[in-house]
Amino acid sequence: MADRLPPLTALRAFDAAARHMSFAKAAEELYVTPAALSFQIKSLEEHLGTQVFRRLNRAVELTEAGNALAPGVADGFQTLAAAWRAAERTLDDHTLTVTAGPAFTAKWLAPRLYEFAQAHPEVELRFSASLKMMDFGRDAIDVAIRFGYGPDIGLYSVPLANEWVCPVMTPALAARYPTAQSLTEAPLIFDDSISFLEPRCDWEIWFRAMGIEYAPSQGPRFSQADHAIDAALAGVGVVLGRRALVVKDLDDGRLVAPVKTALDTGVRFRFLCAEGAENRPQIAAFRDWIVAEIAKTEHITDAMTRLPSSDYQRP
Repeated sequence: MADRLPPLTALRAFDAAARHMSFAKAAEELYVTPAALSFQIKSLEEHLGTQVFRRLNRAVELTEAGNALAPGVADGFQTLAAAWRAAERTLDDHTLTVTAGPAFTAKWLAPRLYEFAQAHPEVELRFSASLKMMDFGRDAIDVAIRFGYGPDIGLYSVPLANEWVCPVMTPALAARYPTAQSLTEAPLIFDDSISFLEPRCDWEIWFRAMGIEYAPSQGPRFSQADHAIDAALAGVGVVLGRRALVVKDLDDGRLVAPVKTALDTGVRFRFLCAEGAENRPQIAAFRDWIVAEIAKTEHITDAMTRLPSSDYQRP
């Protein structure tokens, strides 16, 4: 049996026919006649030395050899298509596709995008608000903003500001609950999106850091951080707000932090892109803009007393 691969056109014809289980539909997809497609399949079978389809009266089905061949051929064409798209993106200096979690997109990116658009009118921004781990080649993504521990093996990674959490609330609630002790009487909001953190950074740990043994469990719980923050903005209660997601509201005065003691999470958001792509003009511009925007609110962090959450865990 020859090791030499058959022509790419024959493999393409086989892939389409295997997906549709129809020579007619495969021919329609490839804009060829059914006779031309059938010729390509026959050429592949001669090259392999066996049939890959059984020709039935009004249908076709894969043979054992066809079943063995189909998955790899499909994966191969998907890989080729992804590589082609990646190569095309290296020629595009104007479009930038960014993926970030829904909370970061809503609370950090969206309120600031006007400034980036004003500074870089040549860049067309596209966003995918998703927590799914993207593949930069397959998913046509240029930049990912991700929150967690990493590691970011094989990627260009820029760690952004240290993330902390501290109690934030509306000014009206702050007038009623201005101290750590008074917060034991306050309506508390639970952001379950950070429940994966280890060591823990929750209400019990924050109170313990303040020298108060209090483990609250009653109150509305949210699986999305932005929803928890929106509830705090509406005056529902007090939330342990994550730095990146509340810093603009703190800076603008919509939320306040009367007790300026925060727990360091030990986790950061990271700016990620494919290794070697970091110097593409629109990617470099977006990275530099994010870093500059974070610097604008450093005074919020500087006003905080930040305590390592690891120091307040129970054995």
